[in-house]
Amino acid sequence: MLAAVQGSSEIVAVARRLSSRSGMVLAAALAALVTAALGPAGGLRLFSITVGLTLVAIILMVWLIVRLANRAEVMAERSVALLVGQDATPCFTTDVHGQVLYRNASAQARFGQGAPTLVSALQDHFASPASVMYRLQARAAVAGAAREDVVTRRGHSRLSVHKIAEGRFLWRLEEFVDRAQSGRGAEGLSLPMLIANKAGIVLFTNEAMRRLLGGRPKRLDRVFSTPNPRSGEEVEVASIDGPVRALLAEIEGAGERREIYLMPAAPSANTATMMEDFENLPVALLRFSANGQVQWSNKAARDALDLASDAQPMFHDLYEGLGRSVLDWLTDVVTERNDGGSEVLRARRGQADSYQQVTLRRFVDRGRPGVLAVIQDATAMKRLEAQFVQSQKMEAIGQLAGGIAHDFNNLLTAISGHCDLLLLRHAKEDKDFADLAQINQNANRAAALVGQLLAFSRKQTLKPERIDLQDVLSDMAHLLNRLVGEKVRLRLAHAPDLGMIRADKRQLEQVLMNLVVNARDAMPEGGTIRVETEALTLNDELRRDRAVVPAGEYATIRVIDTGIGIPPERLDKIFEPFFTTKRPGEGTGLGLSTVYGIVKQSGGFIFVDSTVDEGTVFHLYFPIHAATEEDLVAPAAEPPRKIVMKQGEGVVLLVEDEAPVRAFASRALRLRGYTVLEADCAEEALRLLEDDSLKIDVFVTDVVMPGMDGPSWVKLAREARPDVRVVFMSGYAEDCLSEEQGRVPNSVFLAKPFSLNDLATTVQGQLH
Repeated sequence: MLAAVQGSSEIVAVARRLSSRSGMVLAAALAALVTAALGPAGGLRLFSITVGLTLVAIILMVWLIVRLANRAEVMAERSVALLVGQDATPCFTTDVHGQVLYRNASAQARFGQGAPTLVSALQDHFASPASVMYRLQARAAVAGAAREDVVTRRGHSRLSVHKIAEGRFLWRLEEFVDRAQSGRGAEGLSLPMLIANKAGIVLFTNEAMRRLLGGRPKRLDRVFSTPNPRSGEEVEVASIDGPVRALLAEIEGAGERREIYLMPAAPSANTATMMEDFENLPVALLRFSANGQVQWSNKAARDALDLASDAQPMFHDLYEGLGRSVLDWLTDVVTERNDGGSEVLRARRGQADSYQQVTLRRFVDRGRPGVLAVIQDATAMKRLEAQFVQSQKMEAIGQLAGGIAHDFNNLLTAISGHCDLLLLRHAKEDKDFADLAQINQNANRAAALVGQLLAFSRKQTLKPERIDLQDVLSDMAHLLNRLVGEKVRLRLAHAPDLGMIRADKRQLEQVLMNLVVNARDAMPEGGTIRVETEALTLNDELRRDRAVVPAGEYATIRVIDTGIGIPPERLDKIFEPFFTTKRPGEGTGLGLSTVYGIVKQSGGFIFVDSTVDEGTVFHLYFPIHAATEEDLVAPAAEPPRKIVMKQGEGVVLLVEDEAPVRAFASRALRLRGYTVLEADCAEEALRLLEDDSLKIDVFVTDVVMPGMDGPSWVKLAREARPDVRVVFMSGYAEDCLSEEQGRVPNSVFLAKPFSLNDLATTVQGQLH
């Protein structure tokens, strides 16, 4: 009951108000009881008894609550007295109105017994005590405690308040005396000294400072010419006799105040000796002034930057490459906005294209701030970084090219497919037939262009086999001679015992044709192109151009021309799609990017060496493919199946998220006589298959779709329908199917873009 009363301030307040009127309530209760005793029996008598007893019960309850509340307050005051009674800091307890309920011995000795409120007790201690107390009490009522440092006449005080119960607060007043007015005797110091607040207002100056300045200043900017001076720096002081230089020493004072002392500026000894010691260090060192001018450099730094011994250039004359002025970086270090750190900068002096890692550190010498720079050669590291960035860029371009090719293949499938549907409704003599055929032809050309993008991104469908490079080059000799024309001669040199490689023969022929055509175009005045093969054994791995060629046996091809060559700044870009030095209309810029993609996808490596006006050499490395048992014992070839196009019979479930492709494929299959069910996603297809009575003969599905992909939903569906055959479609290459996804029995792959006949033939092949 005591705890409940102690924690219910509103109930206690109501009880106290009722207690003050308890006499009136008691009189009303007695009157009701007398009326009941003297009145006749009946309802009025019963009502009077009830009212009287109720009022008596209320009075007893109010007296009990007030008594318990008073007892709780007495116990709380005793607890506070035990806690802070002997505290050396003045302590008070107050109610919500600031009435003092208790003060400890320190508070009585410091402020006396007379003040009934805390405001009246502190009114002579600091300005506006009422506003400070109201602010602190409001914060304590929410957070439980609050404190604030207040400037006083004697120094500063810290007033803190804690909420100890509902409507009860404990206050503590800690007083601090400024060091300037303490026993240290700042007035008697021979060193000039002042105290300022964080806003730069001067609060105190000692006698030595007043003599130096000729009076007491109001602000720091009237004392120092340098804004916001820092401890340890040499500053210029506006004395009564003119500017004088001094060393500034600062001590953090109470209440965010600054105690500043001035000491005579004396030159440091042994500076020349220290510089002589640094002169022959193998580490390059530079010393800069605050404005960025070289004050001193050792021999290693002068050699690295090609400086004369007496040269004093500016920092920005030596370096560039931060994306902003390097002088701003040095200024940030001087003013301590930046800790310094290291940056790789391009040197404007010394060797061409030289990069150096510059580490800056701030120092103070004889009160003057400066910067010490430690320099290390970073040219090799910068080149490696550039190579890594180029590698990342090529990878990003490859991913972008593959994504674009996938989307274009979907568009081209819809375009060429609907064009096929239109051609079915027009005879050759129709006037629109030629226009439709032209649309179809250009769609096929676009598909070939997209195929080159897929080759670069290494997502082209390849059919690798063991081939002999000598046989491939011999078969292509006639074609290559026709390609080079009359001004250029072609020479083929074959190495004996070259070994077999594993590659797609058709794609390898495209690689050789592209390289020979590029070599021809690089020799407008004519010349000789040499195509050489060589067997190469690498005992150690070969590291070159961001690539690592593992040790092993390789068949190499070199395509050599004596043309105009490739400038060094373009060598890193020649394999990028659409990068070309030819004039508009002379090429797409996809030739070398296609070569790059095919070689990489075949497990090979390609490098280039070029000298301007001398020629270019392309080096191709293909690992030797040793014969396996499968290669030695080739399975008997199955006789080719001849598929006769006829009206189809069966039910096809077509799953494709691209609406135009789905519309074309659906119409194409229906024209061949198939029953087609459509779904725009894997989840919809699985929902259709919940109907057990639905018979499906072939699933025709896209591979890459939002949500569940094609192979995943097919595997789920075939758990209940194991005999259904599958046609996977994709704008990517066949290897977009992962090894796990590709393990779907009775499935074939149809690459986009496909024609009406391609689709119908593939579906019919699965059914028959």
